[in-house]
Amino acid sequence: MRTRQAIVDALLELIEEGDLQPTATRIAERAGISLRLIYHHYGDLESLFRAAALRQFERMNAQVTPVDRSLPLDGRIDALVERRCAMLEWITPVRRAELLQEPWSPELRAARAAVVARGNREVAVVFAPELDRLASADVAAVRHALEAALGWGAWNDLREAGVSVDDATAAVRLTVQRLLDLPNA
Repeated sequence: MRTRQAIVDALLELIEEGDLQPTATRIAERAGISLRLIYHHYGDLESLFRAAALRQFERMNAQVTPVDRSLPLDGRIDALVERRCAMLEWITPVRRAELLQEPWSPELRAARAAVVARGNREVAVVFAPELDRLASADVAAVRHALEAALGWGAWNDLREAGVSVDDATAAVRLTVQRLLDLPNA
């Protein structure tokens, strides 16, 4: 079990350092094992991707703290935006590596769908009072816009455009405020 974990951790470390398509040889070197052991523990890349996706999900869960729903709206926005933007910045290298493999990997597509669904549920719960006050025709559109604003795609677009982490976070916060009809705080 320790060797399996070392392989997955080595893969994730290499990706986080910018090697978006590490070879089995580099993974083995980083893990301090022989190349043969990678194939012994993970018969194919799909199995390794599945294990890496599960490990990344565990790492994300360890960093997630629920937003206190008793906070006033501006406090909930601040708490969710700060935490979400920090998480989006942290997952960016792994997400970019996933994008290279996702078209051919049902495991990665399923893992991504689970993460997105969880994030979307969080948006619905944290902002339930505000969403419940909207006209029924607007609820889905506002919820989807919030999900998009708080998602990795929007974050990556901002960061790829050269926007700093602080300015990207401010842009996400402003977007969420405006979607919920709040004045700029």
